[in-house]
Amino acid sequence: MKRQPDISRRRFLAATAASAGGLWLLGAPKYAASQTDDPSDYPSTDHFWYRRPADGPYVDSQRANKAFGFSGEAVYLSEDNGRTWPHKLAFPNAGNITFSYILRNGNILFATRARLYLSTDNLKSFKQVTVKDAAGADYTPHTPQNPNNPGWYFHTLSGVSSWQIGGREVLVWGNYCSVIGGAAPVNIYYSTDGGQTVKIAYTFGQNPYHRDNGSGGGGTSGTLLGDPDNPVFCRHVHSVAYNPAENAFYACTGDHDRAEGYECHWLRGSYDAAKDRWDWKVIVSDRLNSRYKSGGINFVDGQLYFISDANGPLPHDRGIFRCRPEDIADPAKHTMLFNPRYECGIMIIQDGVILAGHLTPASPFATGVMISPDLGKSWAEYDLKELGNRSLIRIHEKNREGWFRADLRSGWINRAEVIFIKPKAA
Repeated sequence: MKRQPDISRRRFLAATAASAGGLWLLGAPKYAASQTDDPSDYPSTDHFWYRRPADGPYVDSQRANKAFGFSGEAVYLSEDNGRTWPHKLAFPNAGNITFSYILRNGNILFATRARLYLSTDNLKSFKQVTVKDAAGADYTPHTPQNPNNPGWYFHTLSGVSSWQIGGREVLVWGNYCSVIGGAAPVNIYYSTDGGQTVKIAYTFGQNPYHRDNGSGGGGTSGTLLGDPDNPVFCRHVHSVAYNPAENAFYACTGDHDRAEGYECHWLRGSYDAAKDRWDWKVIVSDRLNSRYKSGGINFVDGQLYFISDANGPLPHDRGIFRCRPEDIADPAKHTMLFNPRYECGIMIIQDGVILAGHLTPASPFATGVMISPDLGKSWAEYDLKELGNRSLIRIHEKNREGWFRADLRSGWINRAEVIFIKPKAA
């Protein structure tokens, strides 16, 4: 296995700058996007500027110049990267939103814990979307033992979930569930018509360790959830990504080693658009302390990139890796690009920039950020201590002004704040 030398670890505390909208947690300032978007208005490291949005909706997703947000009882749409929010729609259950996605045609797909909605008119209205199973029948959520924990059916860790394939946008994502909010069946979903129709691409088997017993993560008693005929079970999906070089999708899951087998799997899926049919195969299953307990799948020039959050018994096989897709099952053919030493499961690559974050419960960093400006040739690592103990989750592609958007989560799952990061020129 080839490996580049680790850089020396860098810890950076941003200089204090003028607040543009009050104070956020632990005294760190908020910075609204200025009209000119002059980066010098914001704190920075050697590799990027960063800011938090000013008071307003929680900015849950972005695309191009649009942003989708919500407050306690309404959803919002901005068309100027969050400076103003002219589109507002009452939505009393907004506090339970766990997923949103702005599609290329402007449609907005968003979900509460177990219900999915679509707006096609810039939030003038919305409708509920009933998911279809592989046979075309309605796929309805189970009846939860605790109505306050119905399960996170649609929540995902990825900020990028759609790709242009054969002239149309194909949306594919898997749910990260059974941690808080109740146990849920584990599915990979897809839509090829702008969210009008959402179907199941793959359903994992019934996990005997995450039954619906009314608790936040489920347990060994209660209702079994998932496909009773599929022996492949997991706790949840970590990442789904598309490789245009081979017209195939890859997915990885977590989390545990069980008596019945492993929950950490890698799957490869192909989609036949003419027949509207999926074919998925498990290509790797391994222990939770291996690199295959991972996430952040990206494809660049036909190469597969991923990041590991291996834990459990020592030794831990961690790092940021690159390989040919056909070599994913052979660690000897992987190149380690960087070893952050701690659990890290979220990563995005765009325009040659790799951006990733530490999972704060397992890291000595408060808010650890890793960045490579040159597709893994060089690396820097920063601790944005003034943000508190936070993990970067759901990193969205840059908006038209060059800012990535990510959740700042307490622990790795509870929603807290939002951060925007703008890379500097290499």
